[in-house]
Parts: sequence; structure tokens; C-alpha cells
Amino acid sequence: MTKVLVVDDSAVDRRLAGGLLQKRGFTPIYANNGRQALALMEEDPPDIVVTDMQMPEMDGLTLVDAIRRTHPMIPVLLMTAHGSEDVAMKALRRGAVSYVPKRKLAKELAATVATVLEMTRVNRFPQRFIDCSTESENGVQSRFVLDNDVQSINALLGYLEANLIRKKLWDETGLMQIQVALREALVNAIFHGNLELSSDLKDQGETRFHEIAEQRRVQQPYRDRRVRIEARETNTEATYIIGDDGPGFDPGALPDPTDAANLEKASGRGLFLIRAFMDEVHHNARGNEITMVKRCEPASEGARESGP
Repeated sequence: MTKVLVVDDSAVDRRLAGGLLQKRGFTPIYANNGRQALALMEEDPPDIVVTDMQMPEMDGLTLVDAIRRTHPMIPVLLMTAHGSEDVAMKALRRGAVSYVPKRKLAKELAATVATVLEMTRVNRFPQRFIDCSTESENGVQSRFVLDNDVQSINALLGYLEANLIRKKLWDETGLMQIQVALREALVNAIFHGNLELSSDLKDQGETRFHEIAEQRRVQQPYRDRRVRIEARETNTEATYIIGDDGPGFDPGALPDPTDAANLEKASGRGLFLIRAFMDEVHHNARGNEITMVKRCEPASEGARESGP
């Protein structure tokens, strides 16, 4: 039984979210503000928390800070509404691991919860994907090659997370955020890079999107394309370079991922999360390679901003 704590001061929104999760096989439990949510978590910790941002007594941002301090292994997913973009951006930087706009709950909530939970499970990474790996006093450098099967992504994330755990540079929340950023970059490389699928296809439904993806995986020129990953982990930072064999795109044409107003936009969601969680992000000129850098912090941002 996978328990999802749904936190929202609106009874209608709570039940809507809970019903969507229940259809997917999750067990929802409910709280109408952050204070009540923390009390429930002390009695019976859930597997994941899904929270609104604007609530009385204790809002979503304060709740994210508190969960990072008291339950760092439990991921937090935001439900964002128009007008809450700025506070949602702060929450992502301070400990939340992903978000779903309220107007897209029916389409995306259950799937996003499932994806986040999958990433918390460390999987054994098949050795056939490792191109090379070296370790020295300066850190670990590894290269990997993936085909266009998204099922291999979580295994790679588990392998990379194990390297980061040994470094002890980030807390559990920081590790989850790195995983989310990596997953978004890898999914983009497979679907939008190698398979050349447009985000607009999702307007026809997730089923249609994935049907075309499966067709292209066995068609030329898509089937021979690969995703290449270079990972460098030192005692001060982690750098990831992810490239695909697709035609690339113009990075300048994307919505500004640093603008909180773009939380509600369909395109650029992955890059928005990547920029929220990584300290440095840039693409190559062709647009088929992304470099991401995450630097260690002496203390979490939430602890610095919220104070004692």
C-alpha cells in the first residue's frame, strides 16, 4: 500500500486529487494545512506528500521547509495554481522535487507521483550501459550509453545516486532533486531528441504520444540513435553532460525557465525543473547536449532562509 498525503485547505481540491490517486492504486490520506500534515506524518509517515501552496496556519512553503528538516526521505510534490508561481519556485529550490499545475491534475498528478516514487527506489544498473568509469583522488568520472528505452533511466539514476551518497555532499532532498533534474534531461534526450517527438502530441493524449514513441524506437533513423552521458563527481560538485543523436533545437526559442510565470506552460517544464535544481545549466550551439552542474552547500537553502 502506497500512502500519499494530500494537503489542501479546499475540501473539493483534496477529494479531487485523492480520487485521481486512488484510481491509480494509491491510498490517499488528507490534511487541510501544513500543521495538520506534520502531525499526521509523526503518527504515520506517508510515502510522498502532495501539497497546495496557499493555505492558512502553515502554507506549502513552510511545510516544505519543515519536511526537509524532519522527514528528509519523504518527497514533496507541489500542486500549483495561478498566482502561486513565485512561492512555488521558492519551494522547488528549498526542497520540493516536482510540481503539477492544478489545471492539469487529471492528466498529470498520478503519473508524476508514480515517477517520483520510482526514482526513490535504487535499482541495479546493467553493466552493459557503462562505457567507462575511472576513479581518482579528484573524484569519479563515468560515461554511459543508453538506447531509447525509458525503462533504463531509473536504473541509471540509482547507480549515479549511489556515487553521490558516498560523497555525502547533499542531504536526501538534494539527492532527490538531482535525480529529478537528471531524469528530465534524459527523458528529453530520448523523446524530444532522438525520437523527435513534439510536446504538442500530448494534447492528443498520453496514449497517442507513447504509441508514436514505440513506433519510432524500431524505425530508421530513430532506432540507432543513442543517449550519451558523462558524469563527473568531485568533493565539491557534480557535473553531468547529456547528449543525444537527434537534430537538436534552438535553446533560445524555449520559454524563459527562470520566470515563475512559466510554471503553468506545457512546454519547457523539464528545463524549468532542471534550472530550479541545478546551479549551472547550458546547451551546446546545436541544442542536442545539455551540461548541468550541482555544487555542494554547507547548509540547505531552506535552513538559511527560514532561520531558527
